Amino acid sequence: MSDVTNYLLTVDRDQVEAIQIVHDTAKKLEYKDTTLIDVVQSLGEYINDEDAVIRSKASGFLSQVVGSLPPAFLTRQQLQVLCEFFCERIEDGGSVGGLERLQSLARFNKEMATMTFRAMMEHLQDLQIRPQSERFLVLSLLNGLMSNHRDALKDLGAESLVGIVDLVSGEKDPRNLMIVFSVLKVIMVEWDIVGHSEALFDSVFCYFPIAFRPPPDDPYGITAQDLKVRLRECISASGSFAPYAFPQLLDKLDTTSPNVKKDVLQTVTACVSSYDANTLSNYSITVWDSLKFEILNGEEEDLTDEALVVLHRIATCLSAGTNTTDPKTPLTRYITSISKECNEKLHEPTHKQAKPAGRILSSLASASRASFHLIVKAVVPPTLTLYQASESISHQRALLEVFSDLLQSAKVICGSSALSNLWLDVQNPLGFFKDQLFEMFSQALMSTAEEEVSFRIVALDCLLGLCMMWGYLQDNEIGMVVQWFDQITLSQVNSGRGELRDAAIMGLVDISKIKPNLITDITFPDFMARLPDSDTNGSSDYTVTLHSLARLSIEKATSGTLIRRLISKFDVVLQHGDSVAYQRTILATLQHLLGARDLASDPHLVYYHEEIVVGLVKKTALAATGHNGHISLLDYSMQEALGRVSNLILRSLDAQKQAVVAAQIYTLFCEEGEFDPIPFRRDANIRQRSTMILSSYLLAAIKREIELPYSERGAQTLLEELVTLSSIEVEPAIRQGILRQLGLLTNKFMIQDDLPSVVLIFSRLLESLARSQDNSSSLIRPAIWLAKALILRLYQTEVVLQHLLHVLPDLQHGAAAARGFGIILASDELLSRENGAAIRLLARQKVFAICVPEIASKFGASEPAVKTNYLVALSAILQHTRTDILLSEIDPILPLLLQSLDLPVQEVKAATIDTLTIVSQESPRHVEGHISSLINRLLKSAVSRTMNNPKVRYKSLRCLKAFPGKVRDSTLLPFKGAIVREMTSVLDDPKRHVRKEAVDCRAVWINMDEPISDD
Repeated sequence: MSDVTNYLLTVDRDQVEAIQIVHDTAKKLEYKDTTLIDVVQSLGEYINDEDAVIRSKASGFLSQVVGSLPPAFLTRQQLQVLCEFFCERIEDGGSVGGLERLQSLARFNKEMATMTFRAMMEHLQDLQIRPQSERFLVLSLLNGLMSNHRDALKDLGAESLVGIVDLVSGEKDPRNLMIVFSVLKVIMVEWDIVGHSEALFDSVFCYFPIAFRPPPDDPYGITAQDLKVRLRECISASGSFAPYAFPQLLDKLDTTSPNVKKDVLQTVTACVSSYDANTLSNYSITVWDSLKFEILNGEEEDLTDEALVVLHRIATCLSAGTNTTDPKTPLTRYITSISKECNEKLHEPTHKQAKPAGRILSSLASASRASFHLIVKAVVPPTLTLYQASESISHQRALLEVFSDLLQSAKVICGSSALSNLWLDVQNPLGFFKDQLFEMFSQALMSTAEEEVSFRIVALDCLLGLCMMWGYLQDNEIGMVVQWFDQITLSQVNSGRGELRDAAIMGLVDISKIKPNLITDITFPDFMARLPDSDTNGSSDYTVTLHSLARLSIEKATSGTLIRRLISKFDVVLQHGDSVAYQRTILATLQHLLGARDLASDPHLVYYHEEIVVGLVKKTALAATGHNGHISLLDYSMQEALGRVSNLILRSLDAQKQAVVAAQIYTLFCEEGEFDPIPFRRDANIRQRSTMILSSYLLAAIKREIELPYSERGAQTLLEELVTLSSIEVEPAIRQGILRQLGLLTNKFMIQDDLPSVVLIFSRLLESLARSQDNSSSLIRPAIWLAKALILRLYQTEVVLQHLLHVLPDLQHGAAAARGFGIILASDELLSRENGAAIRLLARQKVFAICVPEIASKFGASEPAVKTNYLVALSAILQHTRTDILLSEIDPILPLLLQSLDLPVQEVKAATIDTLTIVSQESPRHVEGHISSLINRLLKSAVSRTMNNPKVRYKSLRCLKAFPGKVRDSTLLPFKGAIVREMTSVLDDPKRHVRKEAVDCRAVWINMDEPISDD
């Protein structure tokens, strides 16, 4: 039995086996076990069969065999024979695939391409009545010919143009249309289409507008937007389409559908961007007449924006190659027509059409230098006259907004630097009006009543616009504006007019980018003068001033100056007493400024190090021993603030300077006898011990290769001392500093050979805990931090975790151990990658994999008092676990999560609800089996104010709101009535955000079974 016979008997029942037969035949040809002639002759009885289906399958067999051969296997003569063979039988359908393969081969020549194309035109005129799959193969062949043999088709001229248009006419399948639009665009761009423009245009415009909506789970992923873009490219492909495109597109603006209008406007934009200026000049006024209604009366903001883009692109196109303002040019006629009508609208500045008119003028002005010149000439003089004649604040504000829009365009055209300035060789047309504009805007800003905030904001924007035009104002004029902005910023601190102050600050920020010297010379002295030397009067105005200074110092030149001035100011404030909050705010501002700079390349890094790290840290140590009166530095929050700033600076020092600092981590840069280090002493008072907070930040910044203090005693000795200190320390803030050092030393500085001793210390701590009758957490805390440091390094993780899991059933210490899992997995500002800590990516995943199955297996058999410990530990672990990992093991965990909702511990409850929300969104099928108990518990958490804090109530409502749309309606509908009723009692919750969430949740559930309307 021949291969073709086997294929025909197999293809309908087993596609895989049929393909294997094709491959076997191709292999026989490769190994010369048969010849191509033999294969073709074996088709004889089938290729001439009366049944078209059999003929198609037979030619399809040969097509697939050809497709399985190596690209260089067929000779040119064989290609010629096969091409003729397939072309003669192309109407059977099966031959199309063979031709598609042949045309992709290097030996397929121009004559073969012409033959193939003409065979398609002759035998496939019934293409549109064939199945979609056949049409797709034919169009793919056409696309292949267009890609690989374009010259052959192009040489056919009108024959190929008319033939292709006729062939694809009437196609409706989206997948096929993507090919059709691509092929037709090539013809439109590269063929001579004179005499065929209308036919070509009609062949594509009949599809406008695209109303395609892809079916669910569409395997091809074709969207309506894909089709719109391809169609848009065709419509805008040639300027010869203009007589047909513009009238028909603009007619469709009468539609009531916003989506269709948007499509029309975007297509018009594509046309005006593509067509040449000569073509466009014939239609520019027509387009304006059609679009002005959409802009002047439009209610859809996005449609207005699209229409403005069209007008802007027309002006850009008409400006090409011309800088003249000759009244005879198409650009001048276009601009004059529009500006005349817009000026008429501005005579009624408070009318609703005045603001859109201003936007039109601004859009045109930003198109080119020539259009800007024309707009300024046509608009500025009459608008100045209108403003001067107006006595109404509302009228003046509307006119100022027009100027503000024009100045935004001026910024685009003129730029804010010499590199972007287009007027270096030509006078800026606004130059003639400089004095008038500057005086008018200045009076509007500084001479208007304070309550006219919106008016003054617009005036401020206008003044800023003048400042930002390169070379327009002199430095002394910009300096006056800076003074006014300073005055507004500082005078509005307690006025409640934050919008005006924010606008002034942002104006100063913009000016700092082009004139940083004016900010450092004028603004900084003004602002620094407003900072008091002490906050003894209880005022917190300094916070606004410092915040403003921080916002101002975006630019490198200004921030460096401000940092130095703030360091000096801090010294003054420090001398005037114990104003902790004020000093802390200055340090926080310094942290913000330093964090925004590249300190490693900062030329002032040594200065920062000497003044802040060495100077202030030493003063803190001396204050602890009573050698100076700077008691405020000993405040725990102050030490943390100073530590953060010092940490930033130290991280940027080179290894040599870091080595010097490392030796001073505990002596804090004091001379011998001035301050005794805390480790290895027991007589330190609480003030002296508090410096361990500061030491922790210094230690964190040191690179791991730097030698630490007490290295001569061995790292293990220092580690044991820190364990002892942390276990006897009673002040939480100081103890936290010591524990952090414990974690840093273990994670970052201990070499691998020393880690077994750390594990030994850890296990001894837990053994001592088991023997202890004390309920305190003095031993569990250092154990937790040692565990954290080891687990983040992934060193003996399972051993460490098993030790901790064995503590959970302990009635005395199990609760502390359970909370410890949260400490282990939570991020820490010192034990972080930024500080060079060893934090492995899989650490959290490994904790989940080891602990969760263990907790799930032991939970059921544990005592009620112990179950809480397991649930707290589980909640802490899940809170820090990636969603994909969580969902992979959710089934045994879900019952435990539900029981966690019954716990009185609010933090655990909130974290559990977060986890349940994620599960319901990512894998709703898992919650469906527990939906009754889950909804009841969440409702109880949302309604009960005595048992649940606002955070839990809010999260419960958010979780309930997430169910509809994710969980099946049939599962949720039985609970709809109860939830809607219970939400009523939450609507009077004392917390506004809870009430709002209740309203949203209730609305979602009420509309749950309503069908979603299509847009």
